[in-house]
Amino acid sequence: SIGVTTLEVMPIAEFDGRFGWGYDGVFLFAPFHGYGMPDDLRHFVDAAHAAGLAVILDVVYNHLGPSGNVLHEFSKSYFAEHATEWGQGFNLDGECSGPVRHFMRENVRHWLREYRFDGLRFDATQALVDRSPTHIVHELTEHGRASVAPRRIFVSAENEPQDASLVRRDDTGSGVDSLWNEDWHHSAIVALSGRREAYFTDYLGTAHEFAAMARWNLLYQGQWYSWQKQ
Repeated sequence: SIGVTTLEVMPIAEFDGRFGWGYDGVFLFAPFHGYGMPDDLRHFVDAAHAAGLAVILDVVYNHLGPSGNVLHEFSKSYFAEHATEWGQGFNLDGECSGPVRHFMRENVRHWLREYRFDGLRFDATQALVDRSPTHIVHELTEHGRASVAPRRIFVSAENEPQDASLVRRDDTGSGVDSLWNEDWHHSAIVALSGRREAYFTDYLGTAHEFAAMARWNLLYQGQWYSWQKQ
């Protein structure tokens, strides 16, 4: 009745500690134990469906949390030499990267099939360093769609530079369905709190910004963005 059709659940993969936002997960196939049992998650999704609501899950493939991560104990090949803002990045295009990509594909299938999520939101895809012929975002998206066909899913990618090449042009194309638009959030935070650090740097929180977003959706459409230096 209020126009909400979809719930987006922040990352729920098991992480170290009692509390967290979910973005430092370390066991990607396990829902965080503090939230309940796996069947509790299934019941939550089923209840949302019964109420006419879709549920999409936020997933993080750009790094694992710095505490509790044991993947390197099994193989050093899981991780690349580069580091993200939050931790060491996955090996997506180097030697032995094939099994790493398979690990991610299976994780996508796991969430969509085992828990019946209606889609995924890929976190911070600009931090996924991948020079492969098929970018990992496209690969995971297409694998997710194939895993649950003919059921349709909705996939969104957070991408700070707003790289539109990640988005498919139509239902027959390859790519995500949308980019996660954070412009309104950033402008609102600046307007409400006055904070201007980090990725809030280039936002003013003015009425002009909100009017531009209401008309054009994305605020940044080629303007200089000093935080990204482009």
